[in-house]
Amino acid sequence: MPKVLNFSDPPTANAKVCSLDELVALRADWKAGNRRVVFTNGCFDLVHPGHVRYLAQARALGDALIVALNSDRSVRRLKGDTRPILKEDERAEVMAALAVVDAVTIFDSETPFDVIRAVLPDILVKGGDWSVDTIVGRDVVEANGGQVLSLPFVAGVSTSEIVRRIQAFGS
Repeated sequence: MPKVLNFSDPPTANAKVCSLDELVALRADWKAGNRRVVFTNGCFDLVHPGHVRYLAQARALGDALIVALNSDRSVRRLKGDTRPILKEDERAEVMAALAVVDAVTIFDSETPFDVIRAVLPDILVKGGDWSVDTIVGRDVVEANGGQVLSLPFVAGVSTSEIVRRIQAFGS
């Protein structure tokens, strides 16, 4: 007899969503297993092809990819009162469902510095709209022997552009 799926149960992808303490313990396990850990962060409000390409490139640099998501409050501080479009738990669920992502955490501060300092990834990446010298946490990662990279930016694809397209469609 086939298994009956209960769609009210939380998806298994949510198992990838961690508190900072859980993430630090996971990082320690990965380090003990000589797994190279890549870290990135962002709002990831509406996941689009630019995000997918970027995350795949980031994951290809190591053995595990951690994504730190800005909390709803943090997104509002950065992007204004009309954002985020999706709530933090929804954004975390979508991010965790991606095969290239190994762990997701949510941070409430303006920058992910405290998360980066706690996790000490082997590689810290941001999109090409960030120069390496402006990436938050660079100093901590490099001082720990890690690498900091700015990956290519996919021009013309952004959450803001998608929002503009939707608004134009509605008018």
